[in-house]
Amino acid sequence: MNRILPVFRRSMRESWRGAVGWTLGLSAVLFLYLPLYPSLGGDGQLEDMISALPKELVQTMGYDQLSSGAGYAQSTFYGLMGFLLLTIAAVVWGSAALAGAEESGRAELDLAHGIGRGQYALESALAVLVRLLWLGAFSGAVVWTLNGPAELDLEGWRIVGASAALVGLAFLTASAALFAGAATGRRIWATGVGAGIAVVGYVLQALAKQSDDLDWLNALSPYAWVYRQSPLAEGVDAGGLALTWGLAVALAVGSALALRARDLRG
Repeated sequence: MNRILPVFRRSMRESWRGAVGWTLGLSAVLFLYLPLYPSLGGDGQLEDMISALPKELVQTMGYDQLSSGAGYAQSTFYGLMGFLLLTIAAVVWGSAALAGAEESGRAELDLAHGIGRGQYALESALAVLVRLLWLGAFSGAVVWTLNGPAELDLEGWRIVGASAALVGLAFLTASAALFAGAATGRRIWATGVGAGIAVVGYVLQALAKQSDDLDWLNALSPYAWVYRQSPLAEGVDAGGLALTWGLAVALAVGSALALRARDLRG
């Protein structure tokens, strides 16, 4: 048996079809939304559409920035559809990696072959991270490819920053699911915690936009940590990005400690 990253290698080998499916889904979204910008942004249609919407909805969804290429790409993809798709992928992969393997009995079987619990958890987290990095890199490459034809006028380094923010949010969600799965051994808890991190973060930043008195909620929202300052228009917030990635890594490491600290259900 090959002892060099055995869990990671197997996970990548068995999950490539799913990764291809998510890649195709992201492609469909990007090629659907971004090429529409020239036809919507050039003749005032976007402004007319935005003015017809409730002010609260416009602020929550970030539609007040749709008139620029950076604002359009941020609002439609990085802040909404891309965030949604990568969050779903992160929850699915994160909850299956440890909790799903334990419920099926696979984790207990693997550990019986001499793989340490900490190693098992960390390699599982690495496999999830690599898949999310692929989705983020692929999305960034497509955005860059469409940048000229869609007249978005984006700077390349800011696309990199926006992609790093998107993957960081997704990995934080996945790491939360990994940690909950390692701590409880139940996939339902892993799914709930992972999805909860994403949903609560989004809701908190949405509430913070409704009133200056609620601005403090941004400090509790990972979504606001990386998106309160638009990565495509202003550059990514380095502090918020570091905080998001740091917490994600800490939860991934915590999943290894949690798995070592209890008996498996089998």
